[in-house]
Amino acid sequence: MKIEYHNIYMHYVFVTQNRMPIILEKFRERVEKYITGIVNNNGCKLYRIYANPEHIHILLSRAPQIDDETLATIIANSSEKFINDNRLCVGRFQWQQSCAAFSVSKKNIPALCEYIETQKEHHAKESYEDEHKKLLNFYQKKSGNQVE
Repeated sequence: MKIEYHNIYMHYVFVTQNRMPIILEKFRERVEKYITGIVNNNGCKLYRIYANPEHIHILLSRAPQIDDETLATIIANSSEKFINDNRLCVGRFQWQQSCAAFSVSKKNIPALCEYIETQKEHHAKESYEDEHKKLLNFYQKKSGNQVE
């Protein structure tokens, strides 16, 4: 059955292979715009995106016709090819073989948008490793799957 109305908000976090800081600031917006196009071309709506040197945050509303794993694979494969074809990093660019995908409540969208917008300032104070642990604890706390 066709789903006409939907609210499937997702927060994806992709990490570069071996957490190497190879997304250069001078190409950050170009990478973000390319990924925005991928999201839009797959029937989804992008709310916020920010590419840090070793990871990227993507907040979107996912179309019900595409599942998380398929969308993440399309984003990863297409953006890897774009970055490599355009030589936007030194050496070969790759994402890790897995990413994080967290469902988000509509009421939390504004706060998460602000969080993603302020990534540069945020990571001046906190490492990606610390952020990753906090995200897992935040998103997993209701299920009791806390990360130590």
